[in-house]
Amino acid sequence: MDNLIPVNIVVADRSYRIKIKPEEEEEVRRIMKEVNDKIVEFKTAYAGKDLQDYIAMALIMYATHPVTSGGKAQAGNAPFLQEKLQRLEELLNENLK
Repeated sequence: MDNLIPVNIVVADRSYRIKIKPEEEEEVRRIMKEVNDKIVEFKTAYAGKDLQDYIAMALIMYATHPVTSGGKAQAGNAPFLQEKLQRLEELLNENLK
């Protein structure tokens, strides 16, 4: 098994201990900061919901819109997204004629 290190991550004020590769630590911490920032954003926008709802909303958003996060997801999806956007533009043009 690879050399894994234990790290504590926090999601919505709860701490979780996970084991990751040392070279992944910076990226994991960056992603967890994004997720926690999104949870705070949803708390502000949709007051009165349960904390579980905010967590679910943030994680669903992150899972379905990986392009909004930086790094590898964005670079890896660029050709795919470009193709989809071109197809969408073609469909719109056809419907406008």
